Order: sequence, then C-alpha cells, then structure tokens
Amino acid sequence: MSYTTSAAILEALRASGVDYVFANLGSDHSAFLEAWAQARAAGREAEFPTLVTCPHEMVALSAAHGFAQLSGRAQAVLVHVECGTQQLGGAIHNAAKGRVPVLILAGASPATQEGEARGSRNEFIHWIQDVFDQRGILRGYMRYDNQIQHGANAKQIVSRALQFAYSEPQGPVYLMATREVLEAEIGRVSIDPAQWPRISAGALTEADAAAVARALAKARRPLIVTSYVGRNVAAVAELVRLCTRVGAGVLESVPSRVNFPAAHELYQGSQWNEKRQNPALAEADTILVIDSDVPWIAQINRPSAQADILHIDTDPLKAQMPLWYIHARCALRADAATALRQINEQLERLPLDAAAVRERTAHYARRHAARSAELEHLERPSADGLTAEYLTACVRAAIGEDAIVLSEGVTNFHVIANHAGRVRPGTLFTSGGGSLGWSGGAAVGTKLASAASLVVALTGDGSYMFSIPSSVHWMAKRYDTPFLQVVYNNRGWRAPRFSALGVHPDGFASRTADLGTSFDPPPDYAGIAAAAGGALPQTVRRADEVEPALQRALQAVREQRRSAVIDAWLAPA
Repeated sequence: MSYTTSAAILEALRASGVDYVFANLGSDHSAFLEAWAQARAAGREAEFPTLVTCPHEMVALSAAHGFAQLSGRAQAVLVHVECGTQQLGGAIHNAAKGRVPVLILAGASPATQEGEARGSRNEFIHWIQDVFDQRGILRGYMRYDNQIQHGANAKQIVSRALQFAYSEPQGPVYLMATREVLEAEIGRVSIDPAQWPRISAGALTEADAAAVARALAKARRPLIVTSYVGRNVAAVAELVRLCTRVGAGVLESVPSRVNFPAAHELYQGSQWNEKRQNPALAEADTILVIDSDVPWIAQINRPSAQADILHIDTDPLKAQMPLWYIHARCALRADAATALRQINEQLERLPLDAAAVRERTAHYARRHAARSAELEHLERPSADGLTAEYLTACVRAAIGEDAIVLSEGVTNFHVIANHAGRVRPGTLFTSGGGSLGWSGGAAVGTKLASAASLVVALTGDGSYMFSIPSSVHWMAKRYDTPFLQVVYNNRGWRAPRFSALGVHPDGFASRTADLGTSFDPPPDYAGIAAAAGGALPQTVRRADEVEPALQRALQAVREQRRSAVIDAWLAPA
C-alpha cells in the first residue's frame, strides 16, 4: 500500500480533531479516494476523518459551519479545483462573517501534461479548469490561504492553517494542491498538532476593566448591546452576573446566538431592520457594545448623542469592513468571557449604590413585562390568516427549551428572534452572515455534532430554495440526521420589496403589485424534501392546522428517524 500526500493530509486533519470531510468530489481527488479505500481495506479508517458525500458545495460548507458552531471543532470541506471553489458561493461569506473555523481544501489542475508524474493531465477539463489565481477567488474572506507544494510538509501546513482558523477572530482557511502533489508517494511524517496552538484574544488591562466597571456602576441607564457574545456559553453567565449586579439592561442587535435569557427581567429584546427607534437605546447614558458587528443602524435607530459608548470585541477594528464606526470613547480588544469576568471582579470592589441598582432593575423589569405582554398579544391566532408570530409561538411550545433552533428568516428574522424565546445558551444559531441558504446544510452538520438533540430549522421560502433542499434532504436520509424544518412561506421574496419601499416609500415600486419578487404559485417545498430524502411533507394554511402538524412532524423526527418539512403559508403582509 502506498502512502501519499493525500493520506498525510487526512491523518493531519484527524489528529487535529476533524471528524468529517464534507466532500464534493472531482477528478483532482483520486489520491484521496485511494487513501480512503486503502484505509478501509487495512481496517484503519479511524485514522482518517469520515467522508460525507455532499451533492452541492454550498451544502457541504454549510454543514461544516453548523457542526463547528455547535461543537467548537473545525471540520473540513473538500471541493473540486476552481469550479468547486466558486460553487461554495455565499457559504464562504457566512463562514467568514460568522467567525466559524473551517478548513476548505481544493485540488488544482495538474501542472504537467506529458505524464511526467502520477496525476499528470489526462482529461480535457485539466486545461479549461486551470486558472491563474485560484486562491484569489476567496482570499478576501479567508483568515489564511496557501498551496501545498510538497508532501513532506503537508501536515505542518494543515496544522498552521487550523491555527489561523481557531485563533481570534476565528474563520475559514483555504488550502490547495495540484493532483501530482496529492498523488506523490512520500515518507511518513510525524508531528504534534499541539505545536500550533490557537492564539487567544487575551484580556483587558486591569485599568481598562476598572474603567468600564466604574462607567457602568455610575450610569443612570446602563445598557449592554450584543449580537454574538453567546458564541462562548461561559460569557452568557458572566453577562447575566454583570447585569444583575449593576441593574443594566440587555439589548440584542441582530442576534446570532442566545446571548442573554429571553425570560430574564433585564432582557430588552432584539432589534433587526425595524424602522423605529429603540427606546432602551435612546435613553441609555452608558452603553457597552460587546461582540457585535452592527449594534445599531444609525439612520433609523441610534443612541443619544450624549451617551458614553464603550466597545469590546476580539476584532474592534472590524478589519474586514471598509466602513465602520460607532463613535465609541474607547475600543478594547479582548475575549468577551474573559473581559466580562474581569469587569465583574472590578465591580465586586466598588461600593455600589444599592438603591440605584434597584431603581434601574425595576425600570428595565417594567419594560420587559410590557414587551412580554406585547409579544403575547401578537401570538394570538388571527382571523386574517396564519401569522409568523403565532407559528413561531407554536414551534416554541412544541420543541421545548433544549432543542437547537437554526434561524434563517429574513423579513421574519425579528419574529423568530423575539418569539422563539430561547433561554438556554447554545440553543439558537444563525449563519452570522448575510448569504441565504445556510440552514439546511447547517441542520445536517448540527445533527452530526449532536445526534441526540432535536434540531429545528426555521427558514423563509426564499432561503429554503437557496439551500438546495434536494441535496440537503438526500444527505439527511443518507447520514441519519433527521431534523424538523419549518418554511415561513411568503410566496416570494419580501426582503427586496421591503428594501425598495424603504428607499422609495412613495415611488412607483410602492404602487406596483408585481416587482418580480413573487413565487406565487410556490413550489411544493415539502414535496421536494419528500422526493429527495423521504421527509414527512406537510402544508398548513390555517392556525388550527399548525399544532397537529407539529406533533406529526416531531413524531416522524424522533420515532421514525425521518426529517419533516412543514410548509406554512403565511397571511399576506
């Protein structure tokens, strides 16, 4: 049996904690296929990651994304030369903006054409798929990219790439190699992946921690704004501790995690693209922005000009965003959990005004109670048809607090964030980016990461079509990863229409019924999943149909090991 660069790469991935290679295979992967086959023949499959066949690259990367979000462990994606690299599409954006560690590995067209080495060009595509800068296709999104040029140091390159992927701010990395390099027989190389440790974000200085603590302690209306502090579940407990100690409210901006328990009296809800000023943000005199890319949209919703704004993030410069500022008095680079623990330690040393803390807490508790009453009112069944609020409330009641919810609503983003009511850290995820089609593949990856968990994907109809559901549900059946999927069916793209109306509220678009955004009549979304992967298909159009459909769907997922798709026709907006 031969030992090739490809075998060394697979060994390095497994030694670094990679469980799965989500692969869309091509002509450049012959050495990988041979290495897997030899390992199977020799009974050494455990030395390599498990191959997961993915009929579409977007789904492959979304699955690796979902696995890494839940487990914290980077997985690998194998794609075919520059064509497969481009087919990754918006999933690249999502992994980069969502700060998700993942290693993407691509082959490259052979560098020889007359049989000079094993793997030399022998198919016509080897000429037309040869491009000048394959790595440049996605360099702007990667934390690191490189080409493996010799098998002798392939393991070292893999370990270095993963070091970048895991170091804050985390994100995707990209490696490529020609077919001759992947096919080359080499001597065995032994390395210790621990020699490439992740670089942590570090901590605040004692002076900075003390300054933040003093600012929050003396504020009349302290407010914490966050989007993804819950990426580290330990940070959530520290945030609850801090807010309880000083009586600070918490406002989520486009939340991609459970950052603060939705039922807590200090929780002030979430803000998305709503065209309104948030009252908690407007009245705050001291605002700590921690782990947020877009804490507010200044044209619509902004803090007071007199507010004292403090900013903590592992990437406070937002180095990949050409335009970004929030008028912060100080911007501090630190890990959120570490920083919050330091601030709490400083608060323990301060003589807090107990009466002031009680007054702040009571103020935010009144706001929280009023918000809860408003949400309950919106969740009532409507005579005008099935509402997103009612649908989400029914899902919340049916799945319980332990289920893992993947949210990919767009115009219903805020509805899901507000009415899903998640309280346990690690039970709500979004892609963290803005490219649609993530949730289907992510559900498969999430289920692979936690086989015992109930995984629930809530998605708009446009996002559902972007997700390549035929590939998603084939994979869900093939790899025994059943999940519940609920499609918020608006019969079209509402987001582009809303965007047009936001810029031209009185324009011609506001008076036009058909803007090219309608899917009416829509495809049979549930039927696609049934045909591709044997999912239980259900369509609901009325409020009284929702709860029975959810019970049937959950029975299919839990007892029959079968995915279920509920196509929920929402009332017109």
